[in-house]
Amino acid sequence: MVSNSGQTPEFSSPRAGDHGSRDRHPEKLHVLVVDDSATVRQVMQAILQTDRRITVSVASDPLIAGVKMQKERPDVVITDLEMPRMDGLTFLRKIMAESPLPVVICSGLAAKGTDLALRALEEGAVEIITKPKLGVRDFLHESAVLLLDVVWSAAEARIMPRQRIAAPARLSADAVLPLRAKQRDWNPSHGLIAVGASTGGTEALRVLLSAMPQDCPPIVVVQHMPENFTRAFADRLNRDCTILVSEARDEVALRPGMALIAPGNYHCVVNSHGANLMVNIMDGPLVSRHRPSVDVLFRSVAVSAGRNAVGVIMTGMGDDGAQGLLEMKQTGAITIAQNEATCVVFGMPREAIARGAVDLVLPLEQIARGALDSLAAERRHQAQAGN
Repeated sequence: MVSNSGQTPEFSSPRAGDHGSRDRHPEKLHVLVVDDSATVRQVMQAILQTDRRITVSVASDPLIAGVKMQKERPDVVITDLEMPRMDGLTFLRKIMAESPLPVVICSGLAAKGTDLALRALEEGAVEIITKPKLGVRDFLHESAVLLLDVVWSAAEARIMPRQRIAAPARLSADAVLPLRAKQRDWNPSHGLIAVGASTGGTEALRVLLSAMPQDCPPIVVVQHMPENFTRAFADRLNRDCTILVSEARDEVALRPGMALIAPGNYHCVVNSHGANLMVNIMDGPLVSRHRPSVDVLFRSVAVSAGRNAVGVIMTGMGDDGAQGLLEMKQTGAITIAQNEATCVVFGMPREAIARGAVDLVLPLEQIARGALDSLAAERRHQAQAGN
């Protein structure tokens, strides 16, 4: 509470609860929007209130937000990062330290904002959204749908004390000076790993990709994330991993020891090109309410790689990827879902399991080994069959 002495308010509230055990499908939501722009607050409030189950309160800075949180605890907070009196990153840290709840970062597209938003994900934020592009005709259609999806996704997130899951230890000089594997031409025996993730996926992907050896099969990833954030996200992963991680570009050939992150706001597909596979980046409508869509990636992998692929569906809300994973399974691919205990939101894996699309359900830290072992078993099977 703000006092005349100017002390920073605490953000706990009389009815603070454990969001790790919250209802899976809340019937009503209270959302607090924190932004120093009156226009952004008004637009956010107007969009969110098109869903009658959502009530919205607003604050122009974190100190005012702290007072409002004392009176009524929100289910979700949407906050800007650059604000007067207290920046959004500090605000987020205080929330996570004092009374954790789902926080969505609303950021501009400038390079500085991108970097801060990714840091916020590391500090416990569950999603990133971009600020409303006022005056752009399509905003109130596509972006409004995405904003509402993000809020409901955040409300279902499993919020727990922040403990970074340690990547497997590198018992060599690689920890200081990574030796990049020399890339080789792709052929079916190398295999391909296709991955889809949403809410909570940024940390899950760090764990997955950090566990991959330098000669691993090529990996193509769809992580639901706004345009212009995926390149910075890929760069951060590249610094943490032995393999090469980059944002996917059109007509890039797939090679062992590389992971490509689909660019935000574009679909990413894998196509055959002679004896090789390559990624193509394409525009198109929202598929399963997303662009890039996991369903689009998985379907392309089912067609181009068949049984020489592994599909992995990870933490996230909704059903994007469930149908595509089933199509991969039907063409002979091994399919893996992250288990509920290690998911921030179990929605996407749950839906894939319900459709019969999943061969293996594994905890996060076992998925890399499970994917590699599955491809190795397929190679042995093909060799024995004379293929």
